[in-house]
Amino acid sequence: MKLPFPSVAVIGLGYVGLPTAATLAARGVEVIGVDVNPRAVDAINQGHAHIVEPELDMMVRSAVKTGRLRAVTKPEPADAFIIAVPTPLKPDHTPDITYIQAAAQAIAPVLAKGNLVILESTSPVGTTESLRDWLKAKRPDLTFPTDKTAQADIAIAYCPERVLPGQMLRELVENDRIIGGISARCSERARALYRVFVQGDALITNARTAEMVKLCENAFRDVNIAFANELSIVGDKLGVDANEVIRLANHHPRVNILQPGPGVGGHCIAVDPWFLVHTAPDEARLIRTAREVNDSKPVHVIDRIDALADRFKKPVIACLGLAFKANIDDLRNSPAMEIVEHLARKKAGEILAVEPHVEALPKPIAGVSLVDADEAIQRADIVVLLVDHDAFREIDRDRLLDKAVVDTRGLWRWRRRIDTGNGARKSKRR
Repeated sequence: MKLPFPSVAVIGLGYVGLPTAATLAARGVEVIGVDVNPRAVDAINQGHAHIVEPELDMMVRSAVKTGRLRAVTKPEPADAFIIAVPTPLKPDHTPDITYIQAAAQAIAPVLAKGNLVILESTSPVGTTESLRDWLKAKRPDLTFPTDKTAQADIAIAYCPERVLPGQMLRELVENDRIIGGISARCSERARALYRVFVQGDALITNARTAEMVKLCENAFRDVNIAFANELSIVGDKLGVDANEVIRLANHHPRVNILQPGPGVGGHCIAVDPWFLVHTAPDEARLIRTAREVNDSKPVHVIDRIDALADRFKKPVIACLGLAFKANIDDLRNSPAMEIVEHLARKKAGEILAVEPHVEALPKPIAGVSLVDADEAIQRADIVVLLVDHDAFREIDRDRLLDKAVVDTRGLWRWRRRIDTGNGARKSKRR
């Protein structure tokens, strides 16, 4: 197959950029991976993935061995550029797009007529146009597209990623992609690139619509999670098992309530809805409320743990799971980490953290030890399930009979505890 873009530079080799780079290389594209982290660059050039994702290490090793993938710290000329850098939140919940601006400034000197520039980073509506303007300011010798121009030296499009950690390599290929060019010609050129590896549909729209599609997808999920989390808070107040309520309510043919948890984490759902709130603060009222509900859920969990900890002189608290979701090693914006760090700061007790997918804590936390599940459960007075990793499903429930349990995921179907009046506690399993 003749490649429409024989060489592609991927700017940002993180959880999205590196799988994209490896996938393109596997299709015969010459990929130049660019990252400011020299350790990541060195690891990739040695044939190793610096992030954990099933089969990614093998793909990177193969791509490097065949010469289709190499990593550098500064951009080099290429036929197309894919920008996949972070877009975090500032402390005031406003979007930080300085990484995109830095990427634009980095690639501008090596741009040439006929190049395609694609932004994949989740961004506020209008960011792709800002990217064009930043490039234009740096390269007045080139022409850049508007929504009315039929021709321009550089094509620019927004094509958001739609991948799930743990299944990225499959979803990169199988999922539909939204192709939002600044002009129709930009959309067609971007679609030609994605057709190299995407088996799903490539759906054409404009850049602003594509930007909002990505934001609304994650806001939709956030609102639905907030409903479940709010139900769990209401259930605790009323003495009702919210997980049982949800299970029974979902038997209705038109009801499908999600499962509650300790909050919402990760780099997408916990962040992206704020972009819509930022750009339309008076209109995005439901989206804002959902964010506030989910951001406050860790506090509710901490209050439940505190109430149990007061029963012990020096409680040992086992916190099972630190990742932001099940069966991955990603701790970014994790509510579980927030809960553990808060318990440690207030010296609620000795904290035994369990995370089977990491070998060490990202940073030392006073009062927190990383141990395996067996040791944690054996020593604990209070067992807190924060992440529903598959490994925790195998825990013998009988080992928890004499423990105080906070199950934020509904993984263990426990009935309410019964106070016998003499300080002992009984539990019944479903």
